[in-house]
This record gives sequence, structure tokens and C-alpha cells, in this order.
Amino acid sequence: MKLTSRSVSRAALVSTLVTATAGAAVLLASTASAGTTLGASAAESGRYFGTAVAANKLGDSTYVGILNREFKMVTAENEMKMDATEPSQGQFSYANADRIVNHARAQGMQVRGHALAWHSQQPGWMQNMSGTALRNAMLNHVTQVATYYRGKIHSWDVVNEAFQDGSSGARRDSNLQRTGNDWIEAAFRAARAADPGAKLCYNDYNTDDWTHAKTQAVYRLVQDFKQRGVPIDCVGLQSHFNSQSPVPGNYQTTLQNFANLGVDVQITELDIEGSGTAQAQNYERVVKACLAVARCAGITVWGIRDTDSWRASGTPLLFDGSGNKKPAYTSTLNALNSGGTSTTSTSTTTSSSTSTTTTTTTTTTSNPNPGGCTASVSLNSWNGGFVATVKVTAGSSALNGWTVSMTLPSGATVTNGWSADRSGNTGTIQFKNVSYNGNVPAGMSTEFGFQGTGSGAGMSPTCSAS
Repeated sequence: MKLTSRSVSRAALVSTLVTATAGAAVLLASTASAGTTLGASAAESGRYFGTAVAANKLGDSTYVGILNREFKMVTAENEMKMDATEPSQGQFSYANADRIVNHARAQGMQVRGHALAWHSQQPGWMQNMSGTALRNAMLNHVTQVATYYRGKIHSWDVVNEAFQDGSSGARRDSNLQRTGNDWIEAAFRAARAADPGAKLCYNDYNTDDWTHAKTQAVYRLVQDFKQRGVPIDCVGLQSHFNSQSPVPGNYQTTLQNFANLGVDVQITELDIEGSGTAQAQNYERVVKACLAVARCAGITVWGIRDTDSWRASGTPLLFDGSGNKKPAYTSTLNALNSGGTSTTSTSTTTSSSTSTTTTTTTTTTSNPNPGGCTASVSLNSWNGGFVATVKVTAGSSALNGWTVSMTLPSGATVTNGWSADRSGNTGTIQFKNVSYNGNVPAGMSTEFGFQGTGSGAGMSPTCSAS
């Protein structure tokens, strides 16, 4: 997570970056023509492009002008963290976070919630707690904040930075970790109960290189959660780069291997120190890696102008201090306009201690009549279970609501779902849009998903507009 001014600066970014975030993608109508802004261009391939926002900058006309023009997803930079939302135990404060959420929703943007549980930026009262009292306080915080914003958040960074750097692949020794090794699972289950429509993410830094022990440890956590039915929908890679911590050559491999577990991958806090051609080329590499992975749902840059950045001296963002577009902006936009994959592939991934094979198939209904819709399903399976991600695409007219029907194979049962209301858990099931994803512009898409036991092979969804 991004460090605030209260935090002690670190000497070596490669081993000490601490950051903040969230994100995945349901598409909303764009007010700009596709290809001319970051948000509109990303939407062309079914992704989002977002930024971190500070409430105290919403009075800056240059800042807000760029925000409203270029981005379709926002993350509160500090305003949703634990110290900001619960400064005194049991007394919650949402005013600054509400400023960001309300601005985003008024502009047709979506919001990533960052972050519900973290060892850092805890309020003083929580720092002094331990054991069962701390566990209960953490779960109450997750429940209260997620419930307050229920239906307004696209993705939550439920747990942030729970693994330590180095070669051990171990959990970070934090006060939360000392409440018991199941604290991460408990936080995710509480978040799902409080806000069942939001995607739930694990977010961390220094997890960009597939060979690193920390990356492998996060992979094993997600793999375990998916196999046991613990609710997790996405993994956030913070992706803070500089000359000491460059974009790794296997970055796309990392994105793909996480995606192969049946979760979305979100680049949540991207910034790349540098300038000129070198910086522009590095941004292009990151964007193209995301575009090559079907379940890389979107990219969030950690700030708008260089002067807004927590690493301002490294000029790491897409706009200079005056709000002018940098070469990195142009390379990013051009990369987004080059398009990307929108279908998943079959692949095998192997971690350092375990291996898993996931098979993904896509079935698409016939082309819709004007005003209608199509639905396709991408399936990630393992022995005894599966995760299905269903994409709903509008025809030549915008959708004001949709219903998807599909029949599960014999013996299959839905255990949980997200971003849709459903009827039943076995046999023929209908899924209907929820409040935030019923309006889909012509030719654009939104997604929902569900997890099940048994086999999901052979499902063929049909879509109807309502």
C-alpha cells in the first residue's frame, strides 16, 4: 500500500514497498469516444483503467478535469483505510470516503474499496489490542465498513500485504496474524456476508515476479481458498516499479498463472519511476501483459499527476505536475488501443510446492436480435469443483436489465455467487442483474460469476433483455 506522510520512508523499494488498493471490471457507458481516453480505450477490450484519488484534491480543477476525462475506476488513496474509517472503536467516519464514492458514482465511475484489513495504518486503539479481542474488532470493522458501502463497491481489497518479503514465503508477523492463521479466511467470509455483490481481492506488493517466494506463497493461498470454497474473486498486484525493482520479464506469466486459478487479476497501484522513452516502454510492457491475459480485469495507476504521487521525486505517473500528458501516457493509450484477448485459454500452472491444472472453455449463445443480449461462460475446473464466469454482452441497443438462464450438469450445485441474483442452486438456474450492472451500453459487456461443486462442463447460457 501507498505510505502516507505519517509513515517512515523505506530505503530500498524492492524489499519495502507498502501500498494500497483494489479492483475488477463491470463496464459502464463512456462519455468519451473509444480510443481517445484511457478509460474508453480499456473498455474496448472489456477492462477498466482507474486511478487512486485523494479527497482533498477534489477541489483542484485540473486534477478533477483529468480524473473525469480519463478514468472509469477510482480507489480511495487513504480514506477507506482502517484508521480513517474507524478512528475510535465502534465509531465510524465515512465523510472523506463518501466524497470520493459520491463523485465517482455521479460521473458513472466504479469504485475499488481499499482496504478492509491491514497490519498498517490501524487506528491507535486497534494497535494496542491482541488475541480474541483484536480478531473480533477486525471482523466487526470488515462487516461494518463493507455493509455501509454495500452495492457501491466493485471490488474490495479485503486483506492487504499479509506476506513478508524475502525467501521464506511466510506470513508477516503482524498483530492480526497472531490472532490465528485463519484470520485472512475469516476476513474474506465476513466481507462476503456483508457485501455479497462485490468482488473480493487479496492485494500485495513485490508479487510481480513469478519466481519469488512471496509470489508463490500468495498463489498457494489463493489456490487453497478456491479449492476449499473460501470466497475470493481476485488478486491485486500493486506493481510499483523502478530501476531497483523493474518490470520482471515473467510479469505476464505471473498474471496468467493467478488467472488460471479462476480469479480475476487486477493491477492495483501501478507507478513506474523514470521519464521519457524508457518509462513509456515500461508502461507499454505492463499494459500489453494485462491485455494478453483474459482475466486481467483492469489497471489502476496510483495517482494522476507526478506531483500527486507518494513517489513524486521519481516522476512515476502519466501526467506531469501541470497536468500535461507525458510520453508514458501516449504509450499506454496506444497499447490499450492495440486491443487484447477477451477469451480465456487452456493452460497448466505449477507452483514451487503444488501443481494444478485448470481447463477453461467458453460457450457463446447465438447473435442477439437488436436490443437483445448474448451470454458466454468461462469455466475453471478442478477435481470436485469449478468457478464459472459469465459475460453478458448487449446487442445493438443498450440493456436496461438482463436475465441469464443455464442448466447445471447432474450432480452440480452452486455454493456461492457474485454480481447477480439467482434462483435455485441445482438444475436450471436463472441469474438476474443486480442494481449496479443492469445498464449495459450497446456492444459492451458486464460479468457475474458463481462457484459450484461437481462438474460444470457443458453449460450453455442463454440471455434475454428485460
